[in-house]
Amino acid sequence: MNDELISLNVGGIKFLTSRQTLNSIGDTFFTSLLSGRIPSFKDESGAIFIDRDPNLFAVILNYLRTRQLIVGDHSNIDAIKHEAEFYGISPLVKRLQVYDELFNKQTCGGTVLFQGVLNKREETQSNAAESDEYRVVDIAAQHNAVCIAYCNEVVCFKIKDSIGWQEVFKSERTEHNIKQIAFCYNYGSRLMIGLAFENNVISLWSLENSGVKREIGSFVLNTKFIDAIFFIGHQLVALGCGEGRVGIWQSTNQHWLVQDLMSGQSITAYDKATNNFLLLGTRRGSIYLIDMQKFPLRMKDNDLLINELYEDPDHEEITAISCYLTRTPKTNGNWIEIAYGTYGGTVRVLVQHPETVGHGPQLFQTFKVHLHPITNVMLSEKYLISVCSQMHVRTWMLTRFRGRISTQPGSTPHASFKIFKLEKEFVENESTSKECSKESVESFYRRDNIGPFGDQDDGDKQVFIEKLHSETNQIKVLMASNGETVCSLRSADDSLITAYCILECEAVAMVNRLRRYILTGHSNGQVQIWDLTTAFDFMAKSKDQCPKALRSEILKELFL
Repeated sequence: MNDELISLNVGGIKFLTSRQTLNSIGDTFFTSLLSGRIPSFKDESGAIFIDRDPNLFAVILNYLRTRQLIVGDHSNIDAIKHEAEFYGISPLVKRLQVYDELFNKQTCGGTVLFQGVLNKREETQSNAAESDEYRVVDIAAQHNAVCIAYCNEVVCFKIKDSIGWQEVFKSERTEHNIKQIAFCYNYGSRLMIGLAFENNVISLWSLENSGVKREIGSFVLNTKFIDAIFFIGHQLVALGCGEGRVGIWQSTNQHWLVQDLMSGQSITAYDKATNNFLLLGTRRGSIYLIDMQKFPLRMKDNDLLINELYEDPDHEEITAISCYLTRTPKTNGNWIEIAYGTYGGTVRVLVQHPETVGHGPQLFQTFKVHLHPITNVMLSEKYLISVCSQMHVRTWMLTRFRGRISTQPGSTPHASFKIFKLEKEFVENESTSKECSKESVESFYRRDNIGPFGDQDDGDKQVFIEKLHSETNQIKVLMASNGETVCSLRSADDSLITAYCILECEAVAMVNRLRRYILTGHSNGQVQIWDLTTAFDFMAKSKDQCPKALRSEILKELFL
């Protein structure tokens, strides 16, 4: 054969081209191949074998011949770019990168749902992008205020009518890294911030309206980990789940009190009911209650009055719990409803009405539709929602009579769907074993919380946050009741999303209309604000604007 003609066998398909064509662009895979710098193998006919996709190679070869890119399916652009990078064809790679930036990159502030960005003062974007020190660790929001935790500092913002968001506080650098935050704020009063540090010390701060910080104190649980901190009213609660230890800072007498559950039980689930109760689930199947309204009147000898409320009939480990309070006008008492899930996949509903106080809650319903441990459960006015460790969601529609949950006609199945999560260990558990170990379930709890988020009195507006994997710049918002897509949010500047929360607030500029926002924290230190209320409006007008996740999306996240 003429030395100027080159026969190639690409993935089993023969191509005949010229040496001049393959050498037309310098410093490529082909110039190295023909010069002998890359070892080659030939088939029985003498053609050089290249183990790549022949269809994509045909596009690459045509570009070398004509300098034109002819693509029938534009969805293959990413694959062609990947092949161009493999073959080292720099001019084609650069043009495909420009194409990607023009059509896929959000260079002007994201979609119509994007409402703005919160930046720390005196911080540059370039510096922020270089270090994890500026990564948003946690976000907490209440009413018209937001508290943002970075690795070693805390920043607070308030929205002030038509002025918008303003920074009202920025802390000094903390000595130890911040693990999580708790936030409490009521209109016209001071802000309160609880911080859990990596050295397992808890700090409690009070911020006056002037922005002046007062450190109330530092506390310890004496546990291996601080698994959760949060406020119930103005009282700070910290949990050491492994040791079954509860720490509470009581705001009235400024006292920090620590107590263990009885018999050394560990805490495996918890929930708070407005400003009233703290519920704790245990590995032995017991549910404990702390009545926060009785502080400090009923405290005796430094006793938190942790009372056993209920014991699971099968003594299964409680892995998720949710409490819903319904005010009863006639008795002016609370109708208490509790839903909980177990390690065995069981979901149960308990009820207790004011007339039977002292007798304990009664088992109302039991559901055994999950094959894996329950990780999330939510009881709201309209729905009961449960999620298992395999991200399978089941929902039931509740029937109520005069506000109380009713058996006529009872709870009816409403939806069944799956939330996608592509964390490495989750994919391995999914593919290698149908049974989850306790260790894998506990590691599941430590991942990003998927929800449901939102007001329990408005179940139609509760949502799940679907984040395919931890290192991603986009999230999907799903209706918690049926799994329908509300919206997809992609970072306005393509930075990674590291934290998120839901904010419901009223602003004078909005004529006192309740607005819902999603706040996303990012790897470069930004917090981006997204309008969830508008997303619901768009969804109501046209569900076609919010298609469900395509299989190609999942494949792209997995392999490209």
